[in-house]
Amino acid sequence: MNFAWARRLHPGNFRGRLTLWFGLLSLATVLCVGLYVGRIATQELADFGGQALHVSARSAADLLATNLSERDKEISLLRQSLTFSRTDLDAPELGKLLTLRQQTYDEYAWIGIADPQGKVIQATQGLLVGSKVDQRPWFQAALTGPYTGDVHEAVLLAKQLPQRTANEPLRFIDFAAPILDEKGQVRGVLGAHAHWDWVTDTVESVVTQDKAQRQIEVLIANAAGEILYPYHHMGKLQLPQRTRPDAPYEVVRWNDGDHYLTSMVEVPARTSTPLGWRVVLRQPLDVAVEPLRDLHRQLLIFGLLAALVFALITYRLATRVSQPIEQLARAMREIERRERPPVYPDERKQINEIRQLSASIQSMTGALLRHEAELETLNASLEQQVRERTEALSVANQELERLATVDSLTGLNNRRRFDARLQEAFQALRRNERGFGLLLIDIDHFKAINDRHGHQSGDEVLRRLGQLLTQSTRITDFVARYGGEEFVVLLPDAPDAREGLAVAEKIRAAVAAASFPEVGQVTASVGLSLARKDDTNAEAVVTRADQALYDAKAQGRDRVVTR
Repeated sequence: MNFAWARRLHPGNFRGRLTLWFGLLSLATVLCVGLYVGRIATQELADFGGQALHVSARSAADLLATNLSERDKEISLLRQSLTFSRTDLDAPELGKLLTLRQQTYDEYAWIGIADPQGKVIQATQGLLVGSKVDQRPWFQAALTGPYTGDVHEAVLLAKQLPQRTANEPLRFIDFAAPILDEKGQVRGVLGAHAHWDWVTDTVESVVTQDKAQRQIEVLIANAAGEILYPYHHMGKLQLPQRTRPDAPYEVVRWNDGDHYLTSMVEVPARTSTPLGWRVVLRQPLDVAVEPLRDLHRQLLIFGLLAALVFALITYRLATRVSQPIEQLARAMREIERRERPPVYPDERKQINEIRQLSASIQSMTGALLRHEAELETLNASLEQQVRERTEALSVANQELERLATVDSLTGLNNRRRFDARLQEAFQALRRNERGFGLLLIDIDHFKAINDRHGHQSGDEVLRRLGQLLTQSTRITDFVARYGGEEFVVLLPDAPDAREGLAVAEKIRAAVAAASFPEVGQVTASVGLSLARKDDTNAEAVVTRADQALYDAKAQGRDRVVTR
């Protein structure tokens, strides 16, 4: 019995070879699939982890930027209050006000007022009163304008304030601004020191709670790439060079010799002095892809079991089909040698079945090839039709979009497109206080032009005016036909009236200097309005611009009026 099994499984035997081939093929297939899946899983896992790191880093950077901007703005607004500009700087009520501010925000370690010579005359808890701070960077910088300082160790307050973090020196970031009198002269300097751990706690609060289990490390770096936090990395760890600065994350090698899944996000703080800080989250690459180790082991075990099962199944199938094939092979060898007529164990059945099988396979193969050629031809035709229809649909959609947003007479944006852009500008004002201006332009005596020269000439005047508006505005401005002879220009980058007036006057002068065929000289009146923080809706800006235009008409036309 053992010899019979050995003969059946011999590699030279059809059954043995088929069993061996299918067993090895199944094992190789499972292993290749496993490696491929493992590679994809590694990439997906790294991508998932990297995206998660980037989301956390971005959230931490945005939160930190908001807090820094708020503190910077708070100090700048506080020094502009009437209390600071008119009250004596050593008045007791100012000291109470500083103490109230410190109690309101526990991130402030010290808030004080220094006279122009650098002597502290007011301070929370009376700290440093009478001390000279004229050599401190925050005081020197604040004499000329608001200032936000980078992190530094405490100097004068180091021995007067308790240590907040063990094994770390007391560190602050500075906010300062000049106190001006009614004539704009410096009366003193308002300065504040915020605890550094307020910054680090802000960043740490955003990161997920399982960061210790995932070995995620949070770092803060300055503009030079030096680590500011954690303290034990200062002077030892340096930000690595990024190969893909625009990528949300990447695997980089740090100067400690290890590879980390790293996400770096710049802190977009709008402070008086740019800081250039970056929030960095990193995770050891081995930890990030650790779940794949179990997957690889499971795939290996599965591959071995699958190979064994395939081998057993293959052997059973090979046993059932090998005998007639072996008989056919012996018959073919006998025919090839031409030694004697081929001998078949069951000639009437075996030869007939094999012949029928061969003929059927040949017939089916020929039919399939013909059908395949026909399908390829049909597919090529269908694909060409789909491409043509897709291109035609794309062109039609583009034309519909153009017709929906462009004025057919002047080629400018139409009222519908302008309303949408106006709402976008108003939402930007609500979100980040980004101001904008609005020009409403009307052709003077346009009805007289139509009555005297005809509506066709009036249309030419409108088209010519549209060209002048496009040539006289900036690339960031949005020009549209508002209706009839009225045009509108949205100025997204005009935070004050000076810039808006410059654009409006340029337009008015260009119209007055231009020549209009069949009409001659034409003038235009312009109404200018700037968005305000207290505007309840975008229509309020349009209403003011319309009133300004009405005033321009009433004052004699060919002029710019602001409201």
